[in-house]
Amino acid sequence: MTTLTEGPHAGGFLVWEVARDYTRETVVLASGAGKIDPGTVLGRIATGGKFVPLAPAASNGSQNAAGILWGKADATDADAAAVAVLRGPALVNRHELVWPAGATEPQIAAATAALAALGILLR
Repeated sequence: MTTLTEGPHAGGFLVWEVARDYTRETVVLASGAGKIDPGTVLGRIATGGKFVPLAPAASNGSQNAAGILWGKADATDADAAAVAVLRGPALVNRHELVWPAGATEPQIAAATAALAALGILLR
């Protein structure tokens, strides 16, 4: 018998938000970011303002948490429009978030604080 694995759902990480038209916004994911799952913590590249998955070791702005991707997106070969939660008040399930591979506890704590500064609280 084949085992099926269900992936993350769009917005599955979200517990509560004040108003979807306030907390969410359409963003541009930078080409080369790859296939990105819902709940991925995003960083914003300072030059150009495009978003990519959080990269704690970077120095181009993407090392700072700037939002959370709402649904699946594919920016493998070209820039892609996507919806992200960029501001609160909002509560998210921290266990549903996608962090970079190898992210350390201090890096996750810094990203958590950056999201809290945006009004996005992890529980």
